[in-house]
Amino acid sequence: MSLIRIQNIMSNEVAKRVFLTRPPEPPFEYLLNDPTDSIFIGTTKLFGVPFTWSFATLTNPHLAVVGITGAGKSFFVKTFLIRASYIWNTNAIIVDWAGEYKAWVKQSGGVIISLSKGDYINIMDLSGMKPIDRVKQIMNSFDILTDIGDYPEQRRLTGEAMEQAYVNAGFVLSSVPEAGRDAPTLKDVTTLLEEKLQDGSYEYPAELENALYRLRQFTREGEDYFARKSTIDIGKLASSGLVDMDLSGLPDEKFRALAAMFILQTLKEKMRAEGWSSSKGLKAIVVLDEAWKVASDDRSDAITIVREGRKYQFGLIVASQNPTDVNEAIFSNVGTTVMLRIRFEKFMNYLQGSLNFSNFMRSAIGKFGVGQAAFDMSFHAAVQFPDVFLLERIVGEEPLDVYTINISEILTQSELADTSIQKEYYFERIDLNSKMIESGISSDIIISIFNDLDKKERIADVRDLVRLMMKRGVSKEVVVVFLRSMKMVDTTITRVFSYV
Repeated sequence: MSLIRIQNIMSNEVAKRVFLTRPPEPPFEYLLNDPTDSIFIGTTKLFGVPFTWSFATLTNPHLAVVGITGAGKSFFVKTFLIRASYIWNTNAIIVDWAGEYKAWVKQSGGVIISLSKGDYINIMDLSGMKPIDRVKQIMNSFDILTDIGDYPEQRRLTGEAMEQAYVNAGFVLSSVPEAGRDAPTLKDVTTLLEEKLQDGSYEYPAELENALYRLRQFTREGEDYFARKSTIDIGKLASSGLVDMDLSGLPDEKFRALAAMFILQTLKEKMRAEGWSSSKGLKAIVVLDEAWKVASDDRSDAITIVREGRKYQFGLIVASQNPTDVNEAIFSNVGTTVMLRIRFEKFMNYLQGSLNFSNFMRSAIGKFGVGQAAFDMSFHAAVQFPDVFLLERIVGEEPLDVYTINISEILTQSELADTSIQKEYYFERIDLNSKMIESGISSDIIISIFNDLDKKERIADVRDLVRLMMKRGVSKEVVVVFLRSMKMVDTTITRVFSYV
């Protein structure tokens, strides 16, 4: 039998055949950087090259991390922050929407600031700014969070009252104040508006009343988290190592977003004030995890940090299950995009359309296991190889194991058929461990629970997990706290105990 077969084919057919192609992976010199000035992430899938991340050759130091719960998203972020601290002594501030990083930060010896639990932020603090500029920032936040932009008269009244509050407190609107003087609060602003209303001379009292109504939601007793004298200095926290800004105790998304915006605004001003330094690496990293309201708006200071952060050695990490929640100005301009397991086709379509990777890469991402990832790197100079490459597995400070808690056995047939109802809960080991610690379960009991879960291949029915806890002396009250930390609703928790 002949080894060579001669064919007569047309030239256009020859053109379609790819004889030699470059593998979809950067050359090793782009992957393996100076270990004293880069962060080890893992090894590449195709050639097993150690990949150490450095922004020296990238357009900027910012990262977008996308992937479903249990894919390794928070595991990657925690590993990245720890190693950045080792290599560059980098500070990190986590804007913690749901309190998911709190226990880990505590275990790591970091600082925890829990707004609504004794800590307060006066959003009129100047942080070295001119009062007139601070008023513009506050009004910008209100524009994003409320519909005040649709009511120009109410917006004008509110802004003017803020300016007057600064003047009454002895500030010059167009000058940077000397340190040590206390800024007015939103309560001072509402007092000015109330006095104007009582005066009776203003011709549009309804506009004034509505402006007051908007502000009072942030100044009511018990919800005045941003209308008291600050108990913390966010500027100083930016150089305090690992810091968790826990927003989970605030009443709703609007309060959390306002806190996050103020934090970003303050950090942006600190970044600009400090300027560039000759030190290696990153001075600080800000983490926004599932902060869709802050990360999605064109007017957010997250976008300013993305645009200016490199020259000040400030990095931003935006993490989300849904890539469409991240503003396109952020997503298309970060130097690194980390893609873990993606569930929905529409998200995959968005990623492929934005990053322009091949169908081969799309197929590989669709088959990812836990901790496997694709990296998109935006290099300074034009390169002759694909920007997107595959990582065999993220190598962290501890094993990346995912535990599955199943509740399908306690659901009705109609609930099982309802796609909006969650049937399984996925947790990385580090997160599940943190939730148990935060709920008040002792370390020896946690170790024994994990030992039993490992024997069951890390999959457990929620009833079995509850029995396991109570058998080891965990009280019903503590178990309820733990189940709530999993985002389990009270009706489901009640049903669990009825079975147990």
